[in-house]
Amino acid sequence: MEPNLHEFSDGTVLAEKLADQVAHRLAAAVEARGEASLAVSGGSTPKRFFRAIANRDIDWAKVTVTLVDERFVPADHPRSNHLLVRENLLQGKAAAARFIPLYHDRPSVEEAARVATAAANTITPPFDVVILGMGGDGHTASFFPHGSTLNQALDAAGPRSVLPMEADGAEEPRLTFSFSSLTDAGMLVLHIEGQSKKDVLAKAQEGTNETEMPIRAVLHRASSPVDIYWAP
Repeated sequence: MEPNLHEFSDGTVLAEKLADQVAHRLAAAVEARGEASLAVSGGSTPKRFFRAIANRDIDWAKVTVTLVDERFVPADHPRSNHLLVRENLLQGKAAAARFIPLYHDRPSVEEAARVATAAANTITPPFDVVILGMGGDGHTASFFPHGSTLNQALDAAGPRSVLPMEADGAEEPRLTFSFSSLTDAGMLVLHIEGQSKKDVLAKAQEGTNETEMPIRAVLHRASSPVDIYWAP
């Protein structure tokens, strides 16, 4: 399936339109099943989206929020995705949501990944909405080029789990949901902004080497359609 590209005039418009669509999906899931799930990415790009979705009229008490990936740092660390979500998404109406973090205070990232996997197993699969980002090196989630567990993470037949990941471009050790956990979501979004990211996307779409650019696995092998939201 070819990804669907949605282009917007700027990041503010994108954030509002994406929030509208995500809110609709979550509300529909709550109405149908009595619960909904949302997995989001860190970094600076999603901040406006977080603030836009936080006050949408959803029964947030029935929504579970988690992260697609996380740095192996405490929740109050400046580079923590948990901190980013707490300060920007879990505010206003969305403060009522249940949040499942990936970081856990354990002696190793491998042990933290096992604890995170057990906690994530309380979320009914598949996720209703997954929002991915993309780095300039073509990584998404913590699927980094030549990462320590990349082959395992990208195995579509692998279990739904949280895996440890280390890579030269990652700085800290990471925790990441596996490919199989993310790519069958009811709504699967790649949110990118800026011309440089659009150029990276074009390069990724032209090739097939997933070790070089792991985003290719999502673009070419996801079982759900990929909606790309982009603004200059």
